[in-house]
Amino acid sequence: MSKATYPLKLPTSIKAAAARLAKEDGVSLNQWIATAVAQKIGAVETAAEFFTRRAKGHTGSGLGRILDKVPNRPPEAGDELPEGWTLDRLRQ
Repeated sequence: MSKATYPLKLPTSIKAAAARLAKEDGVSLNQWIATAVAQKIGAVETAAEFFTRRAKGHTGSGLGRILDKVPNRPPEAGDELPEGWTLDRLRQ
């Protein structure tokens, strides 16, 4: 296995927590961080694959018909768009 180095800067509190957890696991801080990164990569890639499989063969073409069924009324309290929000911001 080839290895690459990467200078990692962590907030002091996060480094301290990671060091404590690594010690509890009986591994080096480096090994603990490498494992944590590998777990995160696995979770993200698994989620991406899941949604890709789930969407296979589907498009958003029928979404308009569904949205047309939504009643045209003001949002409930707390569901309003933020002040100054425009549809243009969504398209960016």
